[in-house]
Amino acid sequence: MNFKNRMLPTKLNYQFREEGYHVWCGSAFQFRGNCYFIYSRWKKDLGFAAWVTDSEICLAKADHIFGEFHHVKTLFGKDEDDRWDASCKHNPTVLKYEDKIYLYYMGNRGNGEWWNHRNNQRIGCAVASDPEGEWRRKEEPVIDVSSHGFDSLMTSNPTVTQMPDGRVLAVYKGVSKEGELPKGGPVICGVAIAEHPEGPFIKEKEPIMQNPNHPWSVEDPFIWREDGNYYSLVKDFHGYFTKTNGYSVALFESRDGIHWAPSDTPLAFTRELVYEDGQIQKVALLERPQLYFENGTPKALLCACAADENCTDTFHVRIPLK
Repeated sequence: MNFKNRMLPTKLNYQFREEGYHVWCGSAFQFRGNCYFIYSRWKKDLGFAAWVTDSEICLAKADHIFGEFHHVKTLFGKDEDDRWDASCKHNPTVLKYEDKIYLYYMGNRGNGEWWNHRNNQRIGCAVASDPEGEWRRKEEPVIDVSSHGFDSLMTSNPTVTQMPDGRVLAVYKGVSKEGELPKGGPVICGVAIAEHPEGPFIKEKEPIMQNPNHPWSVEDPFIWREDGNYYSLVKDFHGYFTKTNGYSVALFESRDGIHWAPSDTPLAFTRELVYEDGQIQKVALLERPQLYFENGTPKALLCACAADENCTDTFHVRIPLK
């Protein structure tokens, strides 16, 4: 697959912003004639780095994927109790399974120190029958840290898809306790599979998508199934897989969802937005890719974007697909 050839020019009104907030990653889906967008945000006056301490997950709605989205409500903000995810909710991604909507996300509880929150990241799950209705959160993480191995320090960046036999395939980011703390060991991805969207998820032992030249391999995976194959868009920190020698997004493929290799055309896209009038905008960050589907067909690429190096202009962008 040549993913870059599927991307069409975008428009300025395909960008979603909120006054006073950093708007970041999100997941869009259809439900009863509306298009819903579940996304993360946090107050701008806290600074961009506060994604790990103060992010909340919100719901927006539009008539269609390229329509004007409006904030509906905050789904999950800070909790006053001692839940494992009391401080922060981030990285939302949605799976529609049978008659319910499953929301996977990163959550943490910390002491206010940045690295403490980062290292307490775990993956949670919430479920609802209607996105504007009541959401039930699992009391414990669905993908927790392991006692040892590549994900023994933290887990984050969930992405899921339904397998042909009804099981749920998950790919996620892990960091190990190996290496000097608080940073920890390699940043890498792993695989887990569950019989049901709420788990339990059984992890594969070995990590995937490993860069042999650098411990920070990949993050921000998004997986889907198309024409009998699994595909993944993933942030390639150093351009090792995309052969760009710089931060870019790579395309991986898998027959079984467990063993992954770069696609024949591994470069999915770089940090630039191409507009209908031919203008090309180079941006500082273009990450957390997700796809929006209609009737099983990818119709739009969704990304979190920071226009400038200081991350003062942050928004979510929709890019049409052929």
